[in-house]
Amino acid sequence: MKFKFDIECTPEEARAFLGLPDVAPMQERIMEELESKMQDNIRNLSPEEMVKTWMPATMQGFSDMQKIFWSQMGVNMPDKNKKDD
Repeated sequence: MKFKFDIECTPEEARAFLGLPDVAPMQERIMEELESKMQDNIRNLSPEEMVKTWMPATMQGFSDMQKIFWSQMGVNMPDKNKKDD
């Protein structure tokens, strides 16, 4: 024997019916705190430090980023650090 129920309700109504806590106020406080901390960190970082934190550790600078960009475009850039024999 099968029973099928179709219940139309909002997520808030379902949460209250199942006895689950309302976490929206807590989420709002956490997001406000996170936003505040991020803004403080951004104000304290210089643009150079910000770029360094956003770049992967394997990239040694903009020259590596340019090489990756050009390689994706199918252009082989000569390596300035290599000496021709």
